[in-house]
Amino acid sequence: MFLALTLLLPIPVSNRKKNKRILSEKSYGKLTARERILLLLDPDSFDEYDMFVEHRCSDFGMDSNKNKYPGDSVVTGRGRINGRLAYVFSQRNVLCSGVVPQISLIMGPCAGGAVYSPALTDFTFMVKDTSYLFITGPDVVKSVTNEDVTQEQLGGAKTHTAVSGVAHRAFENDIDALLNLREFFNYLPLSNRDPAPVCECHDPSDRLVPELDTVVPVESTKAYDMLDIIHSIADEREFFEIMPSYARNIVVGFARMNGRTVGIVGNQPKVASGCLDINSSVKGARFVRFCDAFNIPLITFVDVPGFLPGTAQEYGGIIRHGAKLLFAFAEATVPKITIITRKAYGGAYDVMSSKHLRGDANYAWPTAEVAVMGAKGAVQIIFRGKEANAEAEYVDKFANPFPAAMRGFVDDIIQPSTTRMRICHDLDVLASKTQSSPWKKHANIPL
Repeated sequence: MFLALTLLLPIPVSNRKKNKRILSEKSYGKLTARERILLLLDPDSFDEYDMFVEHRCSDFGMDSNKNKYPGDSVVTGRGRINGRLAYVFSQRNVLCSGVVPQISLIMGPCAGGAVYSPALTDFTFMVKDTSYLFITGPDVVKSVTNEDVTQEQLGGAKTHTAVSGVAHRAFENDIDALLNLREFFNYLPLSNRDPAPVCECHDPSDRLVPELDTVVPVESTKAYDMLDIIHSIADEREFFEIMPSYARNIVVGFARMNGRTVGIVGNQPKVASGCLDINSSVKGARFVRFCDAFNIPLITFVDVPGFLPGTAQEYGGIIRHGAKLLFAFAEATVPKITIITRKAYGGAYDVMSSKHLRGDANYAWPTAEVAVMGAKGAVQIIFRGKEANAEAEYVDKFANPFPAAMRGFVDDIIQPSTTRMRICHDLDVLASKTQSSPWKKHANIPL
């Protein structure tokens, strides 16, 4: 696995101005490059490469000995995280994409063309208040567009985790970021030919979860938190969420089921009723493709009333972007298990790892509704408001999972409390799954 860290190098104590900078950085919890690496990697496991290399610039007095430092610009090497091999800083992003997981940890300023290396990696993490990503800085923006903007507003952690979607998580300080990266590393395989690590599990695979029997409200319009379901079924209730502040109407992240790493995707009824839109479709599609590239099984929780309507979404290309999520699920050959908790309406139902997209096991809770649309909208279209009792009749016929089960769209209607047990059992059965696709150089996903 490759880890790319934007690092600040150790600064010589002979330079007074630079010493002041060190004190300022320490007050923010910032560490030097080697301090960061030593904290990230297991003790005494780091083997550094080219530690005596110096820069070759001679302009502006840079050829002076006082401006030359051994190991200039970057610190590179290999080491181990929890006993597993990792390479620190290796920018072969495109060649290695889909071969080894690549993680960027931005721990200082990163500007200009340098931003495209982390943009090409699988996951980009940032540190709050001290890390920045932007193509052009505030001064250039001011001179070209006359906008007054700070570094934080332009490319800080909050901007990229909540607005642009460039970064996947933000952490409080260097130490918090590095310790979380060590935890995150344990979910991932070292390459596409290695299995994801299996951890010893003390959480019984046949554990029932009684609280799930009442987690979905009786009122179909009332919200609930999909994270409550995810935490309830995961080993030890642990879930490493990816992009928690961006496109919050969909939830993605990693958990373990009976010790195995799984990727989880779920609509979030608390935000926009769980509707899919442009941002959530792209967020979900990229996560699904990562899991498929590295043989991580996918578990999908569905409560989706449809795609978000409106001219802004249509003009923005919701058809094209929504197709990305459909493409990702259809293309994936890893084990795919889907649980419909409540609404599964229209095209959005199809997109969310339905049986039609080669899902392996699709279950519905008794509260599930698989239909083209909700009862009120359907009755207005069918009867034009002329039938007083039509909505109640429609609800009775279609607002339940049985019509879908009769047609084979779901494999079983299960008691919610048995969800963890069912998933763990299916993962055991599907562990040996192999599925081939027609030969191709590569597919042409609707980018």
